[in-house]
Amino acid sequence: MQAIQTLLSNLNPGSQTTIENLTLIPLLQAETETLPPDYLTLDEALQGGRVAIAEISEEGSVPDLLLVNEGNRPVLLLDGEELIGAKQNRILNLSILAPPRAQLMLPVSCVEAGRWRKQSAEFVSSPHAYYASGRLKKMSQVTDSLRYKGRRLSNQGAVWGDIEMKSQRLKTVSYTQAMAQMYEQYKVSLEAYVRAFSPQTYQVGAMFAIADRIIGFDVFDSPATLHKLLPKLVRSYALDAIDPQQMRDRQDSPISPHSFLSAVHQVKFEKFPAIGEGEDVRLSGTHLIGSALVAREKVVHLSAFRSQ
Repeated sequence: MQAIQTLLSNLNPGSQTTIENLTLIPLLQAETETLPPDYLTLDEALQGGRVAIAEISEEGSVPDLLLVNEGNRPVLLLDGEELIGAKQNRILNLSILAPPRAQLMLPVSCVEAGRWRKQSAEFVSSPHAYYASGRLKKMSQVTDSLRYKGRRLSNQGAVWGDIEMKSQRLKTVSYTQAMAQMYEQYKVSLEAYVRAFSPQTYQVGAMFAIADRIIGFDVFDSPATLHKLLPKLVRSYALDAIDPQQMRDRQDSPISPHSFLSAVHQVKFEKFPAIGEGEDVRLSGTHLIGSALVAREKVVHLSAFRSQ
């Protein structure tokens, strides 16, 4: 797809920063004037009180939530962002640009298996997102569901199972089996990573490596968006970096940032109508999977992960 190829061609890896075994490689765009984004992030929209996210009914539905945008600007929701409250905590199954003055059904996955009782009428946004290794698996599941069923569903049982195993490895106990407890227990360590990885001028994306092995990247259409969402991304990769399983899994040879970007150039693209504005583009290649939200003649968000 031309918009994605153009974006990739204009990205340049910057000087990397390594803390412990986690490395961030900034992805920089050409030094050109960039207009501020014409949308709000989810945090901004919720804080402004013009957007609300709630269960779809009093009974609720695990894989669906309702978003109401009463504002005059679109709202960007990030794949993997966590929503806290209502009957159980959820994560978004994909990135969405919610139009102004509209209602949308949001495809989500539950990340709190042991609770199905009302905690609040509406959701609030969490300061973190689904950890990166989980995003990879969920992205693959959602792509398959979209391709074969026309729906954006994860394998909910697999999501719960993965959270349970990660909690055991990190020796985290939650009576409701909430993913958020892992982030809370390791908050001090995770915030050290956030402080260490400061965004650079012209940075629109971030590529991450654990123990010198590139895991994946996220790219946005504006440095301003990257700056706002980078802390959530850092926490999601950092939770993997402190997981001993991630170290045991790193057996293959490392590749360079340029090689990884080049590999994304070679993937297969599949286009679907987006939820909200634009197109939902799915990327698949050898040992690589990704997704992109293309709207308003630009790539609003692109992410890709190394699958093996």
